[in-house]
Amino acid sequence: MNILETDRLILRNATADDAPFILDLLNQPSFIRFIGDRGIRDLEGAREYIQTRLVKSYDSNGFGLYLTLLKEGDIPIGICGLVKREGLDDVDIGFAFLPQYESKGYGFESAAAIMDYSRNTLGLKRIAGITTTDNHRSIRLLEKLGLKFEKMIKLPNDDEELKFFIRTL
Repeated sequence: MNILETDRLILRNATADDAPFILDLLNQPSFIRFIGDRGIRDLEGAREYIQTRLVKSYDSNGFGLYLTLLKEGDIPIGICGLVKREGLDDVDIGFAFLPQYESKGYGFESAAAIMDYSRNTLGLKRIAGITTTDNHRSIRLLEKLGLKFEKMIKLPNDDEELKFFIRTL
């Protein structure tokens, strides 16, 4: 189901049919370095990840991380959307793209649409963003979206300190 469209992109719910793409995305060196190793190594694992993480969030929260596709050619390029994390009071915006689609404005285009959707459709009042201290691309994107650095945090069951950003909508 399509959730959003922009000039160049479609954001839609992920399905089991997207397992090959999700497997590829989750095993990109940049994903593992900056977001984390999800331990997904085969299509069955990718299908399970889609069901237990992405679809579960759509069903329980009414939002989640959406598959992001180029309108032209219906090509999946990444994920972008909202996450409700344990240890955070606010919903946070998340995004990840295949390396060949970075630095083309797709991250900002999709994330800006998610920010509008958060305010106008979901009625959210604030959006958070978290990232590792060395993920400069994500930091720049969060700042471009109007999020401001507030403090360093640690999520439950994680020793890594993360930069916490926030924006009132």
